[in-house]
Amino acid sequence: MLFESIFQTKNPVIGMVHFPPLLGYKDFPGIEKCLEKSLADAKTLEEGGVDGIMFENNYDIPHKAFVEPEIVASLTFLIKEISKSISVPFGINVLWNDYKTAFSLAKLCGAKFIRVPVFVDSVETDYGKVLAEPEKVISFREKIGASEIAIFTDIHVKHAKMLEEKTISESAREAIKNGSDAIIITGKWTGDAPNVDDLDEARKTVGKDFPILIGSGATKENANLLLKYATGIIVGTSLKTGKILSKEEEVNLKPWEESIDLEKVKEFVEKVRSL
Repeated sequence: MLFESIFQTKNPVIGMVHFPPLLGYKDFPGIEKCLEKSLADAKTLEEGGVDGIMFENNYDIPHKAFVEPEIVASLTFLIKEISKSISVPFGINVLWNDYKTAFSLAKLCGAKFIRVPVFVDSVETDYGKVLAEPEKVISFREKIGASEIAIFTDIHVKHAKMLEEKTISESAREAIKNGSDAIIITGKWTGDAPNVDDLDEARKTVGKDFPILIGSGATKENANLLLKYATGIIVGTSLKTGKILSKEEEVNLKPWEESIDLEKVKEFVEKVRSL
């Protein structure tokens, strides 16, 4: 399995590097500032012991299903530069669902995996409808010769409303059938942990060996419960400095200026290792 070939541990912790607003967004602080902050976050995650890193244009609000050329240019520069300074495997998520840019960046920059928020579940978001097109995702991967790059796919993804009624079991089976290398389960919003019943149902559906990743809401306090069902954890918000804000104040719960905190990373990783 591609998943097992990427990580050197049974229950990987994947730390998030959330880029500041990128070129073309009103709060863009300049590419050098983006690089300085994101490189520091990546190095802190690695020093803290994470097993992998995922880069994401989290603060490009409002998102678009497929990004513009200025975002592609920004991501290419940042990921290429940062990857020179880290040794853990890394992946890419281009919001809202730009798998073409993610795959292309992964192929050129050496990423081992990408995240595809919409794979088999068509959804409606604040930024419009995003339709599930798994055949196109797989076809594009084949087109650019990227079969070695794993696809981690969300099911019943956060920040979205399902356009068709479907159980999490049905979505999980569809994702695997269509070529997902790991499924990601989230809560309803940034910072919300997944529903335990959803995790239990998904695990029973996919069997004991297929990778399930927690995609939101993981903390050192709930890691024990989540890993009873999940294979690994993607974590970002709970590792940052600063206090949690309301959804009305900040859609991502913490402003982009907040940084990854080394002690929080160490504590989180140590908690997972102890399990």
